[in-house]
Amino acid sequence: MQFEETVDIAAPAEKIFALYADVGTWASWDPDVKESSIEGAFASGSTGTLLPAKGPRAKILFTEVTYNRSFAIESKLPLCVMRFDHEVSEMPGGSKTRVVHRVSFNGFLSPLFGRVIGSQIQKGLPHTLQGLKRAAEQNV
Repeated sequence: MQFEETVDIAAPAEKIFALYADVGTWASWDPDVKESSIEGAFASGSTGTLLPAKGPRAKILFTEVTYNRSFAIESKLPLCVMRFDHEVSEMPGGSKTRVVHRVSFNGFLSPLFGRVIGSQIQKGLPHTLQGLKRAAEQNV
């Protein structure tokens, strides 16, 4: 089960990625995040925590970080893994950057968690991307 949302942002990929890399401030632009943290550098293999606006605090693992291109985090649920992929690509002409946020559920209970948690995440994705857009386009 997978959900995806896309937005075009009038800011360079480096500025958008700087917002991602500042994990402790995600709540300032993502209304679905109350609190977030990372232990160590913004790099593959790092761990952290995320407290969603609705739901319990979760441990997260940064499974892949490619600066100015993409990053992914995973959180384990009972018999399921929830994965958040974030992709950034500059559009032709260089004045805009396309951002894709994708959420997927894998594992035995993925249909259940996809319906229960995924439907809420799907509703929030457009608001998250609009918050990122506003933050990235400030002072461009």
